[in-house]
Amino acid sequence: MKKIENTDITIRNVGEEVELYGWVLKIRNLGGLLFVDLRDRSGIIQLVFHPDFDDYEKASSLKSEYVIHVKGTVCKREVANKNLKTGEIEVVVHHLDLINTSKEIPFALTEDTTALEETRLKYRYLDLRRKSISDKLILRHKIMMATRNYFDQNGFIEIETPILCKSTPEGARDYLVPSRVNKGSFYALPQSPQIFKQLLMVGGMEKYFQIAKCFRDEDLRADRQPEFTQIDMEMSFVDEEDVMQITEGLIERIFKEVKNIELSLPLRRMKYDDAVRDYGSDKPDLRFAMKIEDITEIFKNTEFGVFKNVLETDGVINCLVVKDKADRYSRKDLDKLTDYVKTYKAKGLAYLKMADEVTGSIAKVVREDELQALKEKLQLENNDLVLIVADSYKVTKTSLGALRLKLGHDLDLIAKETYQLLWVTDFPSFEYSEEEQRYVSCHHPFTMPKDEDVDKLLTDKAHCYSKAYDLVINGYEAGGGSIRIHDQEVQEKMFKALELTEEQIASKFGFFVEALKYGAPPHGGLALGLDRLTMLLSGTDNIKDVIAFPKTSSAADLMSECPNAIDPYQLEELGLQLK
Repeated sequence: MKKIENTDITIRNVGEEVELYGWVLKIRNLGGLLFVDLRDRSGIIQLVFHPDFDDYEKASSLKSEYVIHVKGTVCKREVANKNLKTGEIEVVVHHLDLINTSKEIPFALTEDTTALEETRLKYRYLDLRRKSISDKLILRHKIMMATRNYFDQNGFIEIETPILCKSTPEGARDYLVPSRVNKGSFYALPQSPQIFKQLLMVGGMEKYFQIAKCFRDEDLRADRQPEFTQIDMEMSFVDEEDVMQITEGLIERIFKEVKNIELSLPLRRMKYDDAVRDYGSDKPDLRFAMKIEDITEIFKNTEFGVFKNVLETDGVINCLVVKDKADRYSRKDLDKLTDYVKTYKAKGLAYLKMADEVTGSIAKVVREDELQALKEKLQLENNDLVLIVADSYKVTKTSLGALRLKLGHDLDLIAKETYQLLWVTDFPSFEYSEEEQRYVSCHHPFTMPKDEDVDKLLTDKAHCYSKAYDLVINGYEAGGGSIRIHDQEVQEKMFKALELTEEQIASKFGFFVEALKYGAPPHGGLALGLDRLTMLLSGTDNIKDVIAFPKTSSAADLMSECPNAIDPYQLEELGLQLK
């Protein structure tokens, strides 16, 4: 018999006989009448057991999380419960089967549970019974179905790529898998299907997509996991516009089907340099204003030693204006903000409070003409707070960008339940690694530079830009991609720019470089983070909420107790010895 979902039953079913299965959520005995809230995946329905019910004693013995099967008659409730989808009706039970009992559960399966996250992760199979968690997994499923249908309708082929791959350590650390057959050799779990999807283009597949598992051995944050899922796609004979257009169509479909939100296309675009200049980030949150303002020119003739020293070393002076909030910040509060920007390597945070008499940490050293210029440029009014960082360009932008987000959250400036999407384009080809003392790829070594910058690859790396693009949603990088290098000569130039030797190229990418010699088409693609996209659309800021069995911040699975020690025999079979 087909199981009826609890929430399929409505007032229209009054008088009908129904058969239900589920878990006991709550039991209430009101003067002989026994009420049981029965929960299944769809929701809750109220059962009623009368004292003359044949199995009343069995019903009285029910406890939370017992699994039961009932048959009964749908009746209209005397007093409706407007908080429930089934709140107008109840089922008067005339048959009860106890399918399974349950131990006393270690935490309350309520939406407002106070259980620690560690406890909920240890008993994740119980946590999944909470509607707030199961709803997010259902939403994830809907995103995946919308994705598959959209790509299929647009001529894409879903193709799986290998999980056991060659290690190509350019970026995060690989997870390694020892080979039993080839002792001393290792597979790597893929950080992405990047090389394989490009090889599919060389193989003539033209339009590929995959909902792909990926793995990165890196320090975790609230929006990262060691294993994650990408909506991955690649297309042949395309440019940036083609890839962004097909992606916008997908995002439009997902938002409409999953959230019933109509997006306005095409999405806004912003160059990388402009995003960093105005928001201090390559993933700006546009749900609130407060741009970073450049006030370097105002202080070009300053006598204030700190500012003067910064300008003499080619630094900049930038600020944020917090409108009408100066009275909310005490000296102690501003000291905390100073400590905050110092975590982003800023040397300090100067401030001015606007009033009839301007006060602040630099009020006495700012000249009247400088103050007047600030008021005009920043359109300052009484009770405005000006927060200033003077440092190198990178430190100034990064620290003020982080401070902007903190203020947005602290002052409740961010418009809730809204979505701001944009493309960030024209990323640098390289970024300088202080650790390696060399330029490394900003995205990956196969990203096509802008046509006008190909000749700069070996001579002016700091000013090379690429055909790369990121999709940003509410301050999160929801996805990113690029047009790839298909020309052998350009790829060789890129490897030289990255200072890779012939031996390193052959060792890391030999088979891929060889493939480019066999008529590789122009191609490009993009990957969307399925976990992060689900997180954004479900309204949580914790990525663990949208993954069925997630890891902790220390990459541990508390439920299955892994990673764990393995049998010495297994190590011996693999030819490994622990140090």
